[in-house]
Amino acid sequence: MSVRVNWQLKALLPVLAVLLNGLLLFILATVSLGEMERHTVLVVALVGAIAICAVLLLTLGLLVSRPMLELQEKIQRVREGDLNATVTFAGRNDDIGDLGRNFNDMVKELRENRQEIQRLYRTHLSRAEHLATLGELAAGLAHEIRNPLAGIAGVIDIIGRDLPESSPAREVLKDVRQEVMRVNRIVSDLLETARPKPPEFRLADLNATAEHAVIFARQQALSRPIKVELRKNGDLPPVEHDPGQIHQVLLNLLLNAIQAIPADGEITVEVHACDGSACVTVADTGAGIDPEHLPNIFRPFFTTKGHGTGLGLSLAWRIVEDHGGRIDVTSTLGQGSTFCVLLPFRRAAAAGA
Repeated sequence: MSVRVNWQLKALLPVLAVLLNGLLLFILATVSLGEMERHTVLVVALVGAIAICAVLLLTLGLLVSRPMLELQEKIQRVREGDLNATVTFAGRNDDIGDLGRNFNDMVKELRENRQEIQRLYRTHLSRAEHLATLGELAAGLAHEIRNPLAGIAGVIDIIGRDLPESSPAREVLKDVRQEVMRVNRIVSDLLETARPKPPEFRLADLNATAEHAVIFARQQALSRPIKVELRKNGDLPPVEHDPGQIHQVLLNLLLNAIQAIPADGEITVEVHACDGSACVTVADTGAGIDPEHLPNIFRPFFTTKGHGTGLGLSLAWRIVEDHGGRIDVTSTLGQGSTFCVLLPFRRAAAAGA
């Protein structure tokens, strides 16, 4: 086991040794030597003093100055982008060695972080190209599907008017009409993903936007024992947002919450201020989200539902991101999920104007 010695002590040990020898010589010269010998001892003491200074300078140069010069050189290399630079004095068992080891560890972490950033950049670039291709494809498909879909819907309406009131085919047509509306909604989501509309910002009451979404959600939950509660905040100042787009975000979260509740349950929507931002939380008492699925729920086309498209949460994330905000999620299996939509009260550009 090596003994740790501070560099200051290492620098002083040679000096102390020389001083001790000089002191012994001086004592001998003053006690037992003659005049001539005293003169010789004084000359030796002078030479010793010079030697002390030389040893001190040499020791400081070896122990302190040289490592500092090397450290400055390696810092400059790191500044120029060389993250393979390391110092050679990291093996010393003193304070200077600690400095070297900390420097090498820091450079290693920087190198690993840069590699991770480059990997993420390549991944995101590939994903962006993939989404751009999907967007072009979705836009073309949406255009090609919508026109015949409108024709099918018109034919269904005509057939429905011509059928007798007692005809059992009316129920079938009702189901067909709902499926046509579902396909149209999917196509609309695809088109929205491919050609997103920029938000039309204005100062508006976030309470009213949330209330509008809750009213729609309550209509969807009429046939089920689900309570949708709204807690407004009368003290919340106006928030600069696109009410139509944020309504779409909240309604999507509310419909997902309704689908996540298998039987009876409760959904709570609360408007409040949080960490300097306006916040709308949507909390449900549903089945919750599997922890392994949680990191992927905002990815386009990711869905755990048999009938879902995986576009709703992706669109919600993009809309909130375009507003300069974010969506936070917490979920526990068997207990429910909470989505928190955070929006700045004013856009950064508008606030700086």
